[in-house]
Amino acid sequence: MCTNISINAYNVRELWVCIGDFLQKMVMKTGLYTNMFDGDDTDRQILLALQQDGRLTNNDLADQVGLSPSQCSRRRSRLEESQFIRGYHAQLDMERAGVGMICIVSITLASHNADNAKLFGELVASLPTVLEAYSLTGEMDYLLKVITKDLKSFSEFINTVLLPHESVANVKTSIVLDTLKDTSALPLD
Repeated sequence: MCTNISINAYNVRELWVCIGDFLQKMVMKTGLYTNMFDGDDTDRQILLALQQDGRLTNNDLADQVGLSPSQCSRRRSRLEESQFIRGYHAQLDMERAGVGMICIVSITLASHNADNAKLFGELVASLPTVLEAYSLTGEMDYLLKVITKDLKSFSEFINTVLLPHESVANVKTSIVLDTLKDTSALPLD
């Protein structure tokens, strides 16, 4: 129980655990977060550690999660074989890679049928500057996250690739001014 805790050098960890428990209960009560991960705590610890640093050696990972290296290796292999871990990637610095702009593009299709949706999907899959693409409900049919070198490149992309495409009826664009959050880490705790 977390009542009447006096703070000293010996119980700071206990205080943080109580604060974490309190915050988790408040979030669960408000319905802001629902835990989607159904693995055990050790798998969760492995996944959280690898999301932070995918280059962890097996020995370092085992030390972090409190397993022997062989147990940790078996669990990691199982998570990889089951496709829960889909790969390991380097996160590149966009500026250093020459990306000057991130743009959000909303698309409305010319017609709403399976053939047109497939045609648009093939177009999007062939465009390396489209980092993410989502099919939506609501006013727009698709939302794209697009990167370009500069405004001229973005204009060319819109005017020579998207607008002339037979599957596209309407395009709305927004340019990202500032990135407030950029993560691919899933909340497993």
